[in-house]
Amino acid sequence: MGRPIGTNNIMRTPEEKEKIVKEYLNGESATKLNKKYNLSNKIIYRWLYKYNQSGIEGLKSNTGKHKNSNAGLHLRKPKSKIEELELEILKKDIEIARLKKGYMVKGVGAEKEYVTTFEKNIK
Repeated sequence: MGRPIGTNNIMRTPEEKEKIVKEYLNGESATKLNKKYNLSNKIIYRWLYKYNQSGIEGLKSNTGKHKNSNAGLHLRKPKSKIEELELEILKKDIEIARLKKGYMVKGVGAEKEYVTTFEKNIK
């Protein structure tokens, strides 16, 4: 059935998930935990399975923002050292081309802007 339209998705930390799983393991019913934490039984059982398989590491979320340095280039994660070095060269080539055109990048993400450097002395 899923989450109702217009409501926010609640992202829980691995510690919160572990607390809920431990309550279940200590004899609390899934239905009571469902009402107490506004969860579905399916979520509780999924967390229980992951907790039994990998401990608290299994409860870490795989969604959300990741610290992937390749995300801006829309590339997959490099698998070997050679691929990592080729990606670094590609990034440097892009930066050199941008500087040759007289632009610098200021800011990050949505606040990123390209500023011309023709009037400034960059040495």
